[in-house]
Amino acid sequence: METSEAILKIKNVEVKYHEVILVLKGVSIEVPRGGMVALLGANGAGKSTTLKAISGLLKTEDGEVTDGGIEYEGKFIHHAKAAKIAKDGIVQVIEGRKVFEHLTVEENLKVGAHLRKTGSVKDGLQMVYHYFPRLLEKRNETAGFVSGGEQQMAVVGRALMTEPKLVLLDEPSMGLAPMLIHEIFNIVTKLNREERISILLVEQNVKLALTIAPYAYVMENGRIVMDDSSEKLSQNEDIKDFYLGMGGGVKKSFRDVKHYKRRKRWLS
Repeated sequence: METSEAILKIKNVEVKYHEVILVLKGVSIEVPRGGMVALLGANGAGKSTTLKAISGLLKTEDGEVTDGGIEYEGKFIHHAKAAKIAKDGIVQVIEGRKVFEHLTVEENLKVGAHLRKTGSVKDGLQMVYHYFPRLLEKRNETAGFVSGGEQQMAVVGRALMTEPKLVLLDEPSMGLAPMLIHEIFNIVTKLNREERISILLVEQNVKLALTIAPYAYVMENGRIVMDDSSEKLSQNEDIKDFYLGMGGGVKKSFRDVKHYKRRKRWLS
């Protein structure tokens, strides 16, 4: 996908850990301003590393972008510090529902308010409670004792308190009951549509991700092996086989499929 209105452009990015372990191998992704894009793939494909490269969190794990570049609102940010990237409007919601367990739900939300540039903390809370009314009910409860779904809502709400332009959502459905997953994804869709917050979604629930994100990239072994509209990807026979569980065959790597072996760009 190429668009001049992209808020984020990842251009042929290579990432290494500890200066020797090559994890990302020439990854290119675009996120349109006000749009939502999904990044799909199995465990270990490099999805979370991609998000950390954008948010600047790679440095905490001795990782770095060693080739290519990451452009946000027309400026390269891949060598910027995480705090600067966050202040400029990119916030990552890390997988695993990382709440401050000893604080109340509302105190967790207020942690994100220190990055606000306009509006009051009260305004931020009002918006979060509008989209997550369940958090309003739980605002005075200790975050470590609310349900997993409510903790996930709290970390997304905390991200919203920063007044983000781009949210990096890492596996928001992990470990949640189906009903809660659909509730959270419905809210994320509304936030994207009504607040025009750009979203890059990493998700293993491929069927759901293709339902809410108009465009998606498929990653395997540190490379982008396919990208297209979600409508087209959901009809792709190999996507059905490997990620939607509809093919009925033995699950293998993309690279084991003759259909893909004919595409030389995926084998380079």
